[in-house]
Amino acid sequence: MTETSALLSSSEPWGGLPRISIVVPTLNSASHLERCLASIASQDYPMDRVEVIVADGGSTDATIAVALHYSARVILNSLKTGEAGKSVGLRAATGDIVAFIYSDNILPQFDWLKRMVDPFRDANIMGSEPIAFHYDRSDAAITRYCAMLGMNDPICLFTGNYDRFSEITQRWTDINVDVVEHLGYTEVLLQQPNLPTIGANGTMFRRGILEPFFAQDYFFDIDVIAELASGSPLHFAKTHIGITHVFTTTWYGFARKQHRRVTDYFYYSRQSQRKYNWSKFSAWRLAWFVFAAMTIVPTLVQGLVGYSRKPDPAWLCHPVACFITLAVYAAATIRNVILGTLNPANRVEWRS
Repeated sequence: MTETSALLSSSEPWGGLPRISIVVPTLNSASHLERCLASIASQDYPMDRVEVIVADGGSTDATIAVALHYSARVILNSLKTGEAGKSVGLRAATGDIVAFIYSDNILPQFDWLKRMVDPFRDANIMGSEPIAFHYDRSDAAITRYCAMLGMNDPICLFTGNYDRFSEITQRWTDINVDVVEHLGYTEVLLQQPNLPTIGANGTMFRRGILEPFFAQDYFFDIDVIAELASGSPLHFAKTHIGITHVFTTTWYGFARKQHRRVTDYFYYSRQSQRKYNWSKFSAWRLAWFVFAAMTIVPTLVQGLVGYSRKPDPAWLCHPVACFITLAVYAAATIRNVILGTLNPANRVEWRS
């Protein structure tokens, strides 16, 4: 047992199910938030042991009204970004477990919370995350595609750096990590440098292990994992359950989210606020992505492989998603690195 595990296991026992603080960052999120909060309210978990904290970045739509309708605690996120919202929400959390659930996440099963906290019965387990994205045939094509692919950014398929089950590879990651199988979850031993990008869309942590990050303005989830796993191995659970991520319904929305992702990464990296080591991936993997996205044929083949394992015409999204990602990332690289225009993505008029 690690020193951190011993400290946490010696604290006051939960006496049953742990208290959960659910942190939901929002900014003009009314279009999705209703379904998100409704899925939380419908859980077969004692609601007197659940607090929902909506960290809002200044919404001008009905987001606040929706949050209050579901008795969520609303706090101001003056820095607007999702990472800043997670940070202010974390500081406000009082539960034994802190769960980061996005406004466009939906808990697909009534027992989702119970199954997600079950691994914490082992005092060594510091966090829990769904092993897959939930697939629903009624969702929009791009959301179904991302769920089947197991990632929202197709470049991760080429680098092997993903953390949800992919129908193409039939694995939840290509990174070499040590695992121990348990009933209901896979225990993962996370240690540098072999770290998947764990931390988003429904990830839970023991609150005590996050105390070193309470004072930070931004909570970059994959960077938090990188810091926690910099010493002894971090015991993490990949729970055998999915979570819905309503990614987007349009290609414009897809491109906008890719732009926000890469622009913010460049900006905050220059501010020395990003810790995850992306440089560990070989140049040939990135070159393979560029070639595949530009020539289209390799991405079509990948889509056919996916279709053979999960028949759905949404696999036709794969070549388009790869090409848009390449174009957006290339433009952002030129603008932010070569031209030196380093600004965070604009949140004015943002709609999630």
